[in-house]
Amino acid sequence: MIFLELFYTFLKIGLFSFGGGYGMLSVIQGEVVANHGWLTAAEFTDIVAISQMTPGPIGINSATYVGYTVVLNSGATEWLAVIGSLVASFAVMLPSILLMLIVSRYLIKYSKHPAVEAVFKGLRPAVVGLIASAALLLMTEENFGSPTETPLQFWVSVALFVAAFVAMKFFKISPMLILIIAGAFGGVFYGFI
Repeated sequence: MIFLELFYTFLKIGLFSFGGGYGMLSVIQGEVVANHGWLTAAEFTDIVAISQMTPGPIGINSATYVGYTVVLNSGATEWLAVIGSLVASFAVMLPSILLMLIVSRYLIKYSKHPAVEAVFKGLRPAVVGLIASAALLLMTEENFGSPTETPLQFWVSVALFVAAFVAMKFFKISPMLILIIAGAFGGVFYGFI
């Protein structure tokens, strides 16, 4: 049954993903696109874009939209698709909820212990790697274009990426302002193509 598969899949994602929502994206894509074939890469990219625009953590938003889309694509009604979104969202949050209940009891007491500090120092590079992996997974032909097939789109996308990076890193411009400017530029530029 699709609901059990969704629950088990997103429970694994919630249990074995570190680094927040962006760290989960590559794991979610691997499960729903590669392992199960529930969505295409283009559909997943659309879901990620919608998840970024809606309020809340991107990992949970992605789980919600994936659950809805997967159940709807299986031929079920929209009401069952809503249940699918609830199942996927609950499953991805459950390990974190349980872990926080357990850890919060002991973390305050042992937060300065050398072993606890060593674990957190070891997790930092893994979190950075998961977030970088999510960024690389989104740099697809659907998002950036191709240097051979759509060179104008590709180089404009690369220029926007570099400009956004430089604006944030060196000029400390707000990410929200960068998103608004890049979105307006993309809307004007791609509206003419």
